[in-house]
Amino acid sequence: MRRFSPLLLSGILLSLSSAGCSSTPPETSRPAAADAPPAIAVEPAASVAQAPGRFPETFEQGTKGAYTEADEQLQSGSWHFTEALIGSSDQDHKRGEHAARLRTRGRLRMNFDAPSGVRTIRISSAAYGQDTASTWELWGSVDGGRTFRRIGAPVQAKGARLLTTTFQGTTPGPLRLEIRKTDGGSGRLNIDDVVLESGAGTAVAGGNTTSAPATPPVSAPASPRVQPAQAPSVSTDNDNMGLGNPSGATASLSSSTNYLLVKPQFTIGYNAQRGTPTWVSWHLTRTDIGSAPRQDDFRPDPALPREFYQVTRNSYAGSGFDKGHNCPSADRTRELDDNSATFLMTNMLPQAGNNNQRTWSSLEEWTRGQVQRGQEVYVIMGSYGKGGTGTNGFKTTIDNGHVTVPSRVWKVLVILPEGSNDVQRIAAGQARLLAIDTPNDQSVSPDWSRYRVSIDAIEAATGLDLLSKISLAAQDSLEAQVDTAPTR
Repeated sequence: MRRFSPLLLSGILLSLSSAGCSSTPPETSRPAAADAPPAIAVEPAASVAQAPGRFPETFEQGTKGAYTEADEQLQSGSWHFTEALIGSSDQDHKRGEHAARLRTRGRLRMNFDAPSGVRTIRISSAAYGQDTASTWELWGSVDGGRTFRRIGAPVQAKGARLLTTTFQGTTPGPLRLEIRKTDGGSGRLNIDDVVLESGAGTAVAGGNTTSAPATPPVSAPASPRVQPAQAPSVSTDNDNMGLGNPSGATASLSSSTNYLLVKPQFTIGYNAQRGTPTWVSWHLTRTDIGSAPRQDDFRPDPALPREFYQVTRNSYAGSGFDKGHNCPSADRTRELDDNSATFLMTNMLPQAGNNNQRTWSSLEEWTRGQVQRGQEVYVIMGSYGKGGTGTNGFKTTIDNGHVTVPSRVWKVLVILPEGSNDVQRIAAGQARLLAIDTPNDQSVSPDWSRYRVSIDAIEAATGLDLLSKISLAAQDSLEAQVDTAPTR
């Protein structure tokens, strides 16, 4: 089992805590970052202390019904609203009666500091009503709101389903947050359920209202000394990265071989130098399987940075290899958009036809059959090695060397009855674990059960940590097993 060191919240907040010791000029003398919205002026807040509130902030206590800039007393403490209100209409997507609604370049800023010890931040978002998608960012301050830096990558909210973005790490001291709608478009944004958790997984208290700094807060420019340590992970109730981040992938341009792509339908650790994902992770339940037809709209992934080579459907033309899905089309048929997402080329690998159409297809159908019988399944799939055999013979690359043909294709399945507390149930031995590792060639057997191995064996071949959210003691036991139970 490969181990990864603890991660800081994007490495950004830690850098702020030591800014005063640096030889860099004061933050207030530096220009705002080119990609950041202009800094907003802050009206001095009342100096009367309030009793500490608590998170999560659900916006249920708020009554602000207009977009005019103002402070609003909420359950967690006082928040400053800019181009934002508390929405309660049928078009506001919310859990409960209320959610925050932002327009244009709206912002929500804490007028107080959360105490030290924040390890996890979760924020739910959706597009308001039927509005177009919105982009928002989370910014943080560790100096009482004088300077802010962005935490993680921008998040896109689209559709009527609330998705939860999770930032995991730690902060060196008190933390103040600001949520910024950054696209400036006409689409409105709903924000709900801001959750801050300590290392013990408990909600942290709010804080006392403090007087705002005499000078406006400054959006600090990005520092070349600071690289984001972890991008946010996005999940719905079906947590697509419920077993962990196998490679510690991040949404950083410096991570071209280990780039994190987070989508509502699945999560990818992408290798731009190979033109294929190292791994794709998703969670499959009965609610994911519906009647949406197969879209067949193979296309480049617009979320991939323009600095990386874009694989297209034509990259596979005449190669003798199938455009093999990692997350299958039939695993995402609840809505058209869900199915369409599986045809992004970042979800594909050059797969031998017999492997894709017989062996892998049979495994996928068997997995969905388990789900239809009341199971839920966590799936991680990937490939490794170089060189496979398709209908045109053996090849190591296609698309003029831009796409590597893997020699092996693997998958890990964690199957357990529908329920809650999945990580704990898996660690307690209440799940069935299967690991499959097949050759990427035309002679592969249609019977996928012949290729069952241990998770340890796949980790040894790939260098991944496939059950990193499970306790180490449980990993030692579970990952050494090879499934021998019936598959028919």
